[in-house]
Amino acid sequence: MTSDAPRGVDAPPELVQLLTPEGERVEHPDYDIELTDEEVRSLYRDLVLVRRIDLEAVALQRQGELGIWASLLGQEAAQIGSGRALTDADMAFPTYREHGVAWCRDVDPVRLLGLFRGVNHGGWDPAEHNFHLYTIVIGSQTLHAVGYAMGMQRDGGEAATIVYFGDGATSQGDVNESFIWASVFNAPVVFFCQNNQWAISEPLEKQTRIPLYKRASGFGFPGVRVDGNDVFACLAVTRKALQNAREGQGPTLIEAFTYRMGAHTTSDDPTRYRVADELEAWKLKDPIERLKAYLFKNQIADQEYFDKIDAEADALGKDVRRRCLELPDPEPEALFKHVYAAPHALLDEERDQYLTYLAGFER
Repeated sequence: MTSDAPRGVDAPPELVQLLTPEGERVEHPDYDIELTDEEVRSLYRDLVLVRRIDLEAVALQRQGELGIWASLLGQEAAQIGSGRALTDADMAFPTYREHGVAWCRDVDPVRLLGLFRGVNHGGWDPAEHNFHLYTIVIGSQTLHAVGYAMGMQRDGGEAATIVYFGDGATSQGDVNESFIWASVFNAPVVFFCQNNQWAISEPLEKQTRIPLYKRASGFGFPGVRVDGNDVFACLAVTRKALQNAREGQGPTLIEAFTYRMGAHTTSDDPTRYRVADELEAWKLKDPIERLKAYLFKNQIADQEYFDKIDAEADALGKDVRRRCLELPDPEPEALFKHVYAAPHALLDEERDQYLTYLAGFER
């Protein structure tokens, strides 16, 4: 379905949607998707478990167990839909909020928490999961993704990269430079922009005068706007864009039109810059509730199933909390490991000075 409703909390123009906020299945001429009942139930499970991990992480931060946390609340469908479109051979480049994509790539959520707890440098092997380490510098991962995609292209592999960023990152030079390189070299990369309406406290209107997906045409490749709260549409659109990339058709920009239900990070207070009515209106578009409604209406799942998933989510939350608190503090010397691939004289000198300093406190 393509909606012609005005911008705002209503669906924006030219929005690919396969599942309405009321849980009604609709068709789109360019994006067809067929899912078994089990696949639909699996998507619902993903959404619920990822939200539970996120809520547990927020609670851990509030209790002083994490230094900071970037919540994905409200963006679960964009991440699970796109994440489940990836093949094992594809490579994903996240920002610092792609906890749902990490889940799809089988990254242990406790490894994510270790980064925000300050006990490791990332905690997982990107090559093992084909999921790069989190990137804090806004937009720089788009350059990494394009370079990686060009390497894939030259290796002759049948795979693609996907790179995630927010609406605010589109104002960064790195993102626009990556668009140029991807276009000129026809790189097999999908740019996945989660437009959650707010770049911290700056609204979308401060980032662009046109819908973000239309920027792609100026760089010479297609763009599409998808309902970011519709897991079916996100899966279908991303799957097609990735397949096009693998087949040599070059990059695509996907703008997942969604909403950041919580704060930018746990150090942010969104009540200072946005109104409560906006949040309440977007709650009616909740990605989990619309899929739950679809499952109910089509008798794909019953209350017993939903209770089972809720119980699994609670157990997961408790397990994540327990294992997070059990994470050991690193040795001070670990700060200097994995900085360079080979020994480095200056780094060795700095390490020795630091260890000598620490030794001065021993009794």
